[in-house]
Parts: sequence; C-alpha cells; structure tokens
Amino acid sequence: MLALAGVFLIVLVLIVVVIVAAMLGIYNSLVQARVACDTAWSNIDVQLKRRHDLIPNLVETVKGYAAHEKTTLEDITRYRAMAMQATTPADKAAAENQLSSSLKTLFAVAENYPDLKASQQFTQLQGALSQTEDSIQGSRSGYNAAVQNLNTRVQSFPASILAGMFGFQQRQFFEVAATDREPVAVKF
Repeated sequence: MLALAGVFLIVLVLIVVVIVAAMLGIYNSLVQARVACDTAWSNIDVQLKRRHDLIPNLVETVKGYAAHEKTTLEDITRYRAMAMQATTPADKAAAENQLSSSLKTLFAVAENYPDLKASQQFTQLQGALSQTEDSIQGSRSGYNAAVQNLNTRVQSFPASILAGMFGFQQRQFFEVAATDREPVAVKF
C-alpha cells in the first residue's frame, strides 16, 4: 500500500512538472512572438523616419520650380506631421496612406514642370523615395507576418489561456488603403 502511494505521488509530481514545462514553453513562445512584432514594428519605424526625412528636401526642391503648387506642398507637410505623430499601427497606416496619396499628387504635378523633372536633385530624391517605399513595403510584410504569428498564438488553445492571464493581446496589421495598393509612381 505504501509503495502504491509512493508511485502515485511520483506520477502526480511528473504530471505537474510536465504541465509547468508546457506552460513555460507556451509563455516563452508568446514572448518571442511579441518581441518579433516589436522588432518588426521598429523596422517599419526606421523606414518611415527615413521617408519623413526625405520629404522636406523633396518639398523644398519642388518649391524652387513650382512655387504656385502651394496647396499640394502644404498637404504633404501636414500629412507628414500627422504621420510622425501617429502612434498605433492603425493611426500610422491611415496617416501614411494620406501622405502616399499626396506624394502621388506631387509626382503628377512634377510632370507639368520639365525643368523640375530634369533637376538632378529632384531625380535623386525621387529615386531615394522609391527605394524607401520598397523598404517600407518589405518591413510592412515582415511586421504583418509577425502580427499574424502572434495573433494566431494568442487565439490558439491552450496558449489563449496563458495569453489572457499574462496580458498578451492581439496586434493590428499595418494595412494600406485600397486606393494605395499600387506603388508610388516615380517618373523621370
């Protein structure tokens, strides 16, 4: 009888150890997914900062050639400020979509100014902005993949139990507006 109680106790301890180890594994996978989201968001932030740094130079270049396009230039400046102040992925996406739309307008306006299109500085800024847009798209894809992984883990059983207990929450995807699904047109 005593031996049976000892075996039962050992089995019980092993079951508890296995459950605790599984919970630790699930918790660690949630932490890894959250860190991956934070890292991916940081990558987007770096690219957006680069984009925001290029825009004033582009606006100043255009001012020299197309000073009477004041409304377009003011829109770009306003949307850039809004994008820099946005904090959540949804707010950033909305602000960045407005900024992208005004940049498209700026490039369309530039078509009417042959001297501007011929400017080496304008051409270089357009090229740098185009590369940055490509980098933003790559970073956005990485972020959305990390968010999908985290959201799947947070919603899956039994991880959903630990996620709720430890405050892990789903993240928002960084989506583009339907009208901005096409890349910024850069024409020389």
